Amino acid sequence: MGCASSIHISDRVVYHSGKESEDSHSPQQTNTTQQSQQQGNPAPGLPIKPSSYKSTFTEVQFGPMKLYEDQLQVLLVFAKEDGQSNGFSWACEKANFRCNVARTPESALECFLEKHHDIIIIDHRHSRYFDAEALCRSIRAASSSENTVIVAVVKRPDREEGSVMPLISAGFNRRYLENANMMACYNELLQLEHGEVRTQFKLRACNAVFTALEQSQEAIEITSEDQVIQYVNPAYESSMGYQRGELVGKEIIEVPTSERNKPDLLDTINSCIRKGKEWQGVYYAKKKNGDSVQQNVKITPVPGQGGKIRHYVSINRPLNDNNKSDKCSDRVQAESQTDMQSCKHKDRRKGSLDVRSTTSRGSDGSSQRRHSSMARIHSMTIEAPITKVINIINAAQESSPMPVAEALDRVLEILRTTELYSPQLGTKEEDPHTNDLVGGLMTDGLRRLSGNEYIFATKQLHHIPSHLITPLSLNDIPPRVAQTMENEDSWDFDIFNLEAATMKRPLVYLGLTVFSRFGVCEFLNCSEAVLRSWLQVIEANYHASNSYHNSSHAADVLHATAYFLCKERVKQSLDPIDEVAALIAATVHDVDHPGRTNSFLCNAGSELAILYNDTAVLESHHAALAFQLSTRDDKCNIFKNMERNEYRTLRQAIIDMVLATEMTKHFEHVNKFVNSINKPLAALEENGGNGDEEAAKSILTLPENRILVKRMLIKCADISNPCRPLELCIEWAGRISEEYFAQTDEEKRQSLPVVMPVFDRNTCSIPKSQISFIDYFITDMFDAWDAFADLPNLMQHLDNNFKYWKGLDERKLHSLRPPPE
Repeated sequence: MGCASSIHISDRVVYHSGKESEDSHSPQQTNTTQQSQQQGNPAPGLPIKPSSYKSTFTEVQFGPMKLYEDQLQVLLVFAKEDGQSNGFSWACEKANFRCNVARTPESALECFLEKHHDIIIIDHRHSRYFDAEALCRSIRAASSSENTVIVAVVKRPDREEGSVMPLISAGFNRRYLENANMMACYNELLQLEHGEVRTQFKLRACNAVFTALEQSQEAIEITSEDQVIQYVNPAYESSMGYQRGELVGKEIIEVPTSERNKPDLLDTINSCIRKGKEWQGVYYAKKKNGDSVQQNVKITPVPGQGGKIRHYVSINRPLNDNNKSDKCSDRVQAESQTDMQSCKHKDRRKGSLDVRSTTSRGSDGSSQRRHSSMARIHSMTIEAPITKVINIINAAQESSPMPVAEALDRVLEILRTTELYSPQLGTKEEDPHTNDLVGGLMTDGLRRLSGNEYIFATKQLHHIPSHLITPLSLNDIPPRVAQTMENEDSWDFDIFNLEAATMKRPLVYLGLTVFSRFGVCEFLNCSEAVLRSWLQVIEANYHASNSYHNSSHAADVLHATAYFLCKERVKQSLDPIDEVAALIAATVHDVDHPGRTNSFLCNAGSELAILYNDTAVLESHHAALAFQLSTRDDKCNIFKNMERNEYRTLRQAIIDMVLATEMTKHFEHVNKFVNSINKPLAALEENGGNGDEEAAKSILTLPENRILVKRMLIKCADISNPCRPLELCIEWAGRISEEYFAQTDEEKRQSLPVVMPVFDRNTCSIPKSQISFIDYFITDMFDAWDAFADLPNLMQHLDNNFKYWKGLDERKLHSLRPPPE
């Protein structure tokens, strides 16, 4: 299907039906014509000669650029011809706009993709014909619609006027209250042309400007009036050693500056540019690797609204004579300062500036205060440990031979990165499964710039139906359920048998048993009835529809946590309050999990991602909701009888453990555990001698080390599936794969970025994904945990399971199990 019709200025008009006509009208057209003539307007559909014609091209001045705008194109989307559609048709003819008319959403979308109209007017008055907002979203999904102005024609409100937010959310720029008066339509088009359309026309031109900046050989940096870096081009990245993402959004004072500049240089520069005058001279900038580079610099203040300086553009070019002596460079800098003080700028294009230290807040007198703050910051003597380490290395470099100095340079580059604990992966092609797993589990998602948002509905807190009430006490547990829990203290305990016996409510029953074994009710000073109610509420707020993140997973993590707490080394390290915190944290650690990853929620613009600023979204929600559910009703408030300070300590420990299950800090937690606990304990064992027990105890019971143990404990419990007996491991692998498949399916349906492309249910190799997960996340972590807690049976299961997945992969099988013989 194409455009239903085209309307051109001529003696013959192509009507909306697509048929030609000269003076013949249908009855409906005649009535509309008479009405229009009574209003003093020409009749729609009649051959009309506009009183004046505009030229085909419009000239627009945009700064120093002169833009030539072609004849505007308008698309009218009306299911049926009426006075309103005729009014806009006549207005387009009078304004000399090229106009197309479409009757269906399909033809409208096809027509737009072919012609890329400047203005689209969609009839939003009659939902029975088509969904105007859905059509608008479809058009906005096309990248070519970025600069298109879309207008909704709406009915005049009968009562109180509603909000325009639904229209804006759908992608409309503007609404037009139903008015078939032709001059009203014509005026609307004129306002659009000289308002939104011309603005979009200028924005399109900005793409050409930024293309030029991207291709420029000179290093360019743009900052806001508040000294926030807003843009650097590739030449700047190359010359300074930074990546764009490391700079954009940062204030200039956050980026290190060179100590080789004269003390009063910044004052001189600021005094010049805050007056709105351009500055040019020589400046030392500090590269990411710590080297100082001498540059020719030009800073140009750019005034904006109200004449106030809104941006600073810096052009940077390194001097070619970097090998000159310090004395010579000091002389050049002194000469440039003389030029600066009089603001006599030589007309040379060798300008370069590290704007981080030379832009000013603006012309409102605040720049002087800003500079004094910067001076105080640079004169502070407070140093972080990493700063001290870097200073020690810098000092050592000065007296080191060249190979050592170069090696220390590489060390400094590593230390200056913020990702000290994250291993560097190979290319995407080398190991797509590992890359996808890391991308999906250790990042907060790609940022989307479109308006297509996935809103995760606010979840209603679940109440407990009467038919799900569990027994009053442990003694009343049904025999079948009790039988499945006979070996609940064994690592080989089958959680799926309990899931089946309890009709997918394993958390309540296992929770009652485990909490009783550890004396949780006695510690919390609460009754077993309150504990039972609490477990019911928590389990009710897990999603049974999730294939993996449901209450069976919570029960499995609770079981692993209880198992680890019984290990001798763990018991030596933790106090009773730590044990209780660990059991509660395991129970609630995934409550209300939606079956989607953090990356998905961030990409989709979910309410949770917005609430938690795209940072540890799910983990923050689990912890917060757990306490909301617990404290809203005394009948299930297991904390209500605790002393205030003890409750605060317990609460903090629970929150810390739940947040530790977030994977972005996986390697940080593991490395801190190894360096702070495993290595010192191993050193004690190697050295031998007296006092080892006391020394080991002091390591284990340090408050900061107890925190590391608890984090490691819940992390290992959370992803212990590959260390379970083979059949349990296979079942969990199938469940997590299905959940990832469902997420990929939804990402494709919602046109969201696909976070883990290898998890496509039609092509995914489950053995490969398990091998990658074990290699990347599991092996090192459980090696460290085994060295601490002594878990030979887990390591044997891990070895067996890895060989199983390897065997399937070597046979090029993608499934969970080999085909039957």
